Amino acid sequence: MGGIDVANGVVGALFGMLFATLFQQPLQDAWFTLRKRSKRAVRSLRSREESHRVWSTFSLGPLHTSALIVEGDGESPVVSEAIHVQVLDDEITLPSDMAGWRDEIETESAQLRAKGRTPVWNGPRYAVESFDVSRTALDEQPEVHLRLRPTDYYTFLAAQQLDRRLPDGTTPRSRYLDPDRPLEAPAFLQCSFAANVAVVTADDMLVVTQRSDRVRMAPGVWNSSVNEGLSRHIDSSGRSAPDLYAVARRGMREELSLEPHEYTLVLLAFVLDVERRHWSAHFYARLKDLTRDGLQTRMSRGVADRWEHQTIDYVPFRAAPVARYLLRPDRVHRWAPLAPALFHLALVHVHGRASVERAETQAVRRL
Repeated sequence: MGGIDVANGVVGALFGMLFATLFQQPLQDAWFTLRKRSKRAVRSLRSREESHRVWSTFSLGPLHTSALIVEGDGESPVVSEAIHVQVLDDEITLPSDMAGWRDEIETESAQLRAKGRTPVWNGPRYAVESFDVSRTALDEQPEVHLRLRPTDYYTFLAAQQLDRRLPDGTTPRSRYLDPDRPLEAPAFLQCSFAANVAVVTADDMLVVTQRSDRVRMAPGVWNSSVNEGLSRHIDSSGRSAPDLYAVARRGMREELSLEPHEYTLVLLAFVLDVERRHWSAHFYARLKDLTRDGLQTRMSRGVADRWEHQTIDYVPFRAAPVARYLLRPDRVHRWAPLAPALFHLALVHVHGRASVERAETQAVRRL
């Protein structure tokens, strides 16, 4: 019996070796092929499922903004001659179920005045009817066409209540705005157009301002160096259309006491805050001689709109320090929506896109 068992064991071993030789490798090959095809199928499925909107807002790591860069990349400035502004005659009117909101603001202002307190000043301003961009035939440079309508500050404040309930239960945002079509909106919801300027001193320091707690809109947030809204009374002499470069220069004078001969000025981009429907022309200004200390001395001698800012920071105007500053824990969630994109575009204009994006990526990885 012992001999039979040994023989059976030998035969079994021989069959096992034969099976392994004939079938093990093909089975392994089939298994690896199946795994490879499965992984490829999963990747293919994921790639088909992922989709991104063509129009996405500016972000930097954990810093997410509602700023949509509509035209411009920072590298190629938009010259004044390429901007065509038309002012239409008819003034903006609110829909009947929103008109009462404006009346509330007017009543509030009258009550403040009666109490001897500072009323809400109803300044004349512009609403954006449309914004379009075309390209020149030869060199494909941008040609900007901006159409404006007259409005005022009370209408602007009423239209800013985008999430307030209307009588039918909807809101202005849900009724009039489509997130998939961010450039389409009625003019009465777009009663704000401003020039935002990134100012850099002669010793390469970026000027960053904090809005005053006394301002009605976005108090206490960190913002661009200069923020100046279009004014029908100031920026349109007679019936002429406003000059956006002139608006930026007015802001430089009123907020930082700087005159046009003291800096260079270029328009980098047009940007839309899709959350609040604020339009902006983003500028970069470089001071010729004034350093940080010189600018501080200048401002100590008087500023027309001193009350708009409560703090000014100076940041080395290089990609890494600016990126780290934007992402500081005490800053990252306290930015005005349009400011981070402005500083990014200014950096790209001076230092180039590749080096700026490389420094920003490193700053995000170090968080």
